[in-house]
Amino acid sequence: MSKWQRFRYQPCLPLGKDGRRVTGSPSHIDLSRKAASEGMVLLKNEETALPLRKGERVALFGKGSADYVKGGGGSGDVTCAYVRNLCDGMRLKEKEGKVQVFGKLSEFYEQNVRKQLEVGAEPGMTVEPELPEALLQEAREYADTAIITICRFSGEGWDRRTIVNKDDPYRLDPTEQRMFDLSAKIFPDGDFYLTDAEKELVRRVTALFPKVIAVLNVGGMVDSEWFRNDDRIQGALLAWQGGMEGGLAMADVLTGDVNPSGHLTDTFAKELDDYPSTAGFHKSTAYVDYEEDIYVGYRYFETIPGKKERVNYPFGYGLSYSEFVMMPTFASFTEEGGGQILLSVKITNISQIPGKAVAQVYAQIPQGKLGKPFRTLVAFGKTELLGAGEAQQLDLTFPISRMASYDDTGKVQKSAWLLEAGTYRFYVGNDVRDNSRIPFEWTLDQTRILEQERPKCVPHRLSRRMLADGSFEALQTDEEERPETELDSPVPKGTLPAPTEDRKARQRSFLEQLDPHLGGHRILLDDVADGSHTLDELIDQLTLDELIHLLGGQPNRGVANTFGFGNLEQYGVPNVMTADGPAGVRFWPQCGVNTTAFPCATALACTWDTELIAQVGEAAALEAKENNIGVWLAPAINIHRSPLCGRNFEYWSEDPLVAGRCAGALVHGVQSQKIGTSLKHFCCNNKETNRKNSDSRVSERALREIYLKGFELIVKHEQPYTIMTSYNKMNGIHTSENQELLTGILRGEWGFQGMVTTDWWTNGEHYLEAKAGNDLKMGAGFPERVREAYDRGLISKDEIRADARRILATILKFE
Repeated sequence: MSKWQRFRYQPCLPLGKDGRRVTGSPSHIDLSRKAASEGMVLLKNEETALPLRKGERVALFGKGSADYVKGGGGSGDVTCAYVRNLCDGMRLKEKEGKVQVFGKLSEFYEQNVRKQLEVGAEPGMTVEPELPEALLQEAREYADTAIITICRFSGEGWDRRTIVNKDDPYRLDPTEQRMFDLSAKIFPDGDFYLTDAEKELVRRVTALFPKVIAVLNVGGMVDSEWFRNDDRIQGALLAWQGGMEGGLAMADVLTGDVNPSGHLTDTFAKELDDYPSTAGFHKSTAYVDYEEDIYVGYRYFETIPGKKERVNYPFGYGLSYSEFVMMPTFASFTEEGGGQILLSVKITNISQIPGKAVAQVYAQIPQGKLGKPFRTLVAFGKTELLGAGEAQQLDLTFPISRMASYDDTGKVQKSAWLLEAGTYRFYVGNDVRDNSRIPFEWTLDQTRILEQERPKCVPHRLSRRMLADGSFEALQTDEEERPETELDSPVPKGTLPAPTEDRKARQRSFLEQLDPHLGGHRILLDDVADGSHTLDELIDQLTLDELIHLLGGQPNRGVANTFGFGNLEQYGVPNVMTADGPAGVRFWPQCGVNTTAFPCATALACTWDTELIAQVGEAAALEAKENNIGVWLAPAINIHRSPLCGRNFEYWSEDPLVAGRCAGALVHGVQSQKIGTSLKHFCCNNKETNRKNSDSRVSERALREIYLKGFELIVKHEQPYTIMTSYNKMNGIHTSENQELLTGILRGEWGFQGMVTTDWWTNGEHYLEAKAGNDLKMGAGFPERVREAYDRGLISKDEIRADARRILATILKFE
């Protein structure tokens, strides 16, 4: 196939063997099921409640057994051929002779959920029905084992608990308001906690059954207090939102066909209020103060005095049906590559059950003058499936820069990445608490400066931040403001037009399509691709209006519904289509294309298996390519700052290393197929309420160490084709308009070579975004506003040209 043929002509050419389509294929669906089971976390297993014994009789309780949630809503949704719930999975195991299921109870829940959906309920947002007492008694007569499933659903544009005061000028849009109203009705206390109906179900079941298993079909952190210390509930499986085959994957783990090997990538606290972000999450719809600073997740709970005991399940936690022994076999330091710690760990399966283990390496960094978390994850690895007595050595090398701190106030050296003097110690184990000290120390006699920067993205209205002892230090504030625009008309907001055909540049004639050079002696992008001309020679031909044209989104083609970019056909520039993600390639149902729904990002992260995640990325890329898509709008790697964020299911972890390495593996897999990714949302998009205007106020240290670090890792290791800026403001400036962020940090410090795009229909001003280095405005640009800004001297042709050049350079990467 010739270069860009798919973009230009939208052929329906399958990529599978023997002319078969790979989109939604059995092999991809099998991969989805495997990834789902690998990411499930066994939280509790008293009295060896799991796996279920062969032939064991079970009764499935809770509408979640039938109302299975494959993933979150909004752009993270996926149109797939079917979804398998836990009832489906256990029936399959029954056919295979693994268990026996009380069918009458499953039929009750399936019929009830079906009726609720028929009258307008949303999947995952159904109400827990009242269970007839007679049916409960029948279930008990049939089985000794009860499985209670709890499900949760959230989506883009609304948080898991949304609070908007009547006097607040911000209002949700109609879709967001509908989901907010529905959520508030079903979960009056927020969906972090069980509803009254769910509590009553748990009470009745635990009072009657001698063995009870809890299954959590959720996309983010939820209450675990109800089963953590209840002896009547012997087992708990965190099943996440496992994609289209999640119900079968649940059954695989429950019956022991798959040995659980997932580990938490978040801290599960006793109560919602235990998270430091909760108190200020709804303080205002206009801003969020990140007062906890770098002390997010386990960095908070393991460091701040008195907070350890507020944890039910620590970061990295996960049980297995197997038992392993970890033993460090080698540790040293080398100055190569700027300085690295070399570690090797031998892991042995000392049980009779084959299984996989995750080794996590934590550093204890000297407190120094800056203050540090008690533990910091610096490396991890996962074994292959180890049989009884089998062992595997993992080499877990990491750079010393992974332990560096950023001094934003000058306590040691202002605006520097540095390692303070002292002794650095290391620990390896199953989680942030269950680990052993490695018999190796690295000592610095004096502070080492790794990189000297200058202040960028400094907060102006964050008045204080937390220190390692739990106290707060004051930060300097001022009233710096900048105008939204210098044009006469306000920035267009609200419901905005989609890219239309009348914005397209001139189409090539029929003869030109046969021979592009019949239209004249112009240089085409094809000539740049074959090396006969340079990209600058092509750009020199473009008029100002043609350059500006490139800076905005272009009309949909084929099955695409999130628009394209490029589309200067008289210069051979194709219209490259995009598609939503990140749990699978997303097309609208009316397109008639069913793709593979993979597990949500949090579930993938909990596999701690970068090779498996790369396979998911490769499969998603093939589905994108087969449907003539150039850029898959994934992955999203914002930090799990708060359980309340409605979009946490799209994100990976509270820890930037986990997010960076796991999402980086996805990027690697996708781009191995010459399909682009769009790493998002850059940055600090940790709240959905008023997401287009809310100001995330964060210190420069926390920004660089926590909220940018995952992006930095992926940029430096994978060079994603594109990065998507977030809707929100960060320290008073829309991220899409932030020159210090995009040109200073992203390109200047990290060396990013790709294209930057806005999120769709931001409230940013197009010419300010272009000046900042945000190359492309989606879903449609505002060329007339950019032209007006140019005519008034507010943006230069060189700035416009630089954006256009990066867009064209990105298109050259596709095949």
